[in-house]
Amino acid sequence: MAKEKVTIQDIADALGISRNTASKALNGSESIPAETRNKVIRKAIELKYKQFAFMDSDSFLSKSSGNIALLTENLPNTSHFGSTLISGLEKRISAEGYNLSIHIVRDIEQKSLSLPNNFDASNVDGIICIELFDLEYSKLITGLGIPTIFIDCSAYVCYPEFQADVLLMENDHSTYQLTRKLIDGGYKSFGFIGDYNHCRSFNERWAGFNRALTEAGIVLDLSQCIVDDDRLFFSEPEWMGARLAAIRELPSVFVCANDYIAVSVMKALRNRNLSIPQDIVICGFDNSPESVIVEPHLTTVHIFSNEMGVKAAEMLLSRIKDPNQPYQVSHIYTKPVIRESTPNIR
Repeated sequence: MAKEKVTIQDIADALGISRNTASKALNGSESIPAETRNKVIRKAIELKYKQFAFMDSDSFLSKSSGNIALLTENLPNTSHFGSTLISGLEKRISAEGYNLSIHIVRDIEQKSLSLPNNFDASNVDGIICIELFDLEYSKLITGLGIPTIFIDCSAYVCYPEFQADVLLMENDHSTYQLTRKLIDGGYKSFGFIGDYNHCRSFNERWAGFNRALTEAGIVLDLSQCIVDDDRLFFSEPEWMGARLAAIRELPSVFVCANDYIAVSVMKALRNRNLSIPQDIVICGFDNSPESVIVEPHLTTVHIFSNEMGVKAAEMLLSRIKDPNQPYQVSHIYTKPVIRESTPNIR
């Protein structure tokens, strides 16, 4: 007995969805999510429904997929908040039928203001930039006219002139709150470690730190801070120790721009036979895996990295759909995490 013709109801039943949803998906309705539409079309091809009977599933996927390029100076490792962020981001864009390609921007390309060799602007629907903090290079990317979002950005960006969306973790208020807790805990002298012009996030953390001191009437002594050019922090293993040794009188607290810097400071202080937190207390930012490996465990600020990735994807997808909407600057809340490196605070 010959099999009856495949119907829309057959496709709907196979996928466990309503006939109305399947019908709308096959007719290209924009009210249906891309992921659902792709599943319906794949099932229609599989069941050889009408005009889809002559389509190949692989060719459909290649035609339906868009391309989003991630540009970064350094591919984030597992210790970096960007690693989890990329995971959340990729899941979100793939659900909408987009592929993610990763392009490393080398120093020579930043200096010459040239794009990576494997980057084809004509085949890119959207761009995501992580760890790209050079202002002129950022302008090169925004000048391409492709929907773009920066996850963190140059400290020198002037938002009204910047032709891209920006997503950051919340930096100012969380650093302010952490510094206030330390002040309320009885600590009197403070130093900041990190190049506050390295990126917008570091700049906002510096601002929150200073705001807390100003409100408490504490005058910051810059001789107790290490705010050198960011490149020097990675120049040689003994650099941090030498800079700390040059400080005539150490403060009671070091607020560090991130956990990597904080851990480096802790190691350098130990090499001088100083105890943490007995002689000096330390806090960082990022809640990296190292923050609970180092002893004592490091007070820090937690970043909701996966959620940032999802939000970045949604902002970029919205920009792709409507390129003329006003640009956005968004912050995702963060959360101070109090540990053993800062006693006397709650």
